[in-house]
Amino acid sequence: MQDQVAELLRRREGHFRFESGHHGNLWLDLEKLCLFPRKVELLAAALAERLAPAIEPHRSAGAVICGPLVEGAFIAMAVARHLDVAFTYAERLEKPGQAAHALFPVEYPIPKPLHETLRGAPVVIVNDVINAGSAVRGTLNSLRALGAQPIAIGSLATLGEIPARWAAEEGLPLHTLAKFEIKIHEPTKCPWCHEGLALTD
Repeated sequence: MQDQVAELLRRREGHFRFESGHHGNLWLDLEKLCLFPRKVELLAAALAERLAPAIEPHRSAGAVICGPLVEGAFIAMAVARHLDVAFTYAERLEKPGQAAHALFPVEYPIPKPLHETLRGAPVVIVNDVINAGSAVRGTLNSLRALGAQPIAIGSLATLGEIPARWAAEEGLPLHTLAKFEIKIHEPTKCPWCHEGLALTD
């Protein structure tokens, strides 16, 4: 599946600042991920197949798929459709008063009308691509605050080593179709910043 995922992920190299606040050398234009829905649907079906063993034991307990907006929710909805389970989503919200170099300056609250569906439910978090994990971390925090029971994480791709390490720390299995390498640094430790290299637009 590596090649099929790579085909849909338009990549650029440079010096980028990610939503998490980290700096890295690889940017994915995820806004273009769903330009060709049929190709995305095929990948969502493959991800759903990998997630099925995590879902099946919890189906009778009302298993749910939850994805962070924007593109992650599109993938999550397609996966939920293939697995025939409920779909929910988390919204992106910038935290007020964050310092310029703060890490994870956004949060992902769950819309209030979805709280009842998620409270106590077994949930799989599905995203498009996981890098430092800003969206999935925020979604996980919101789900746990509601009393949901996260059971796994799925994504079309992961970048670098952080996603697998973080998922293991959280005690959640991580299922992905592809993995790509990336160099990523905290902003205060970024070698490109120290060299005076401007951020890439």
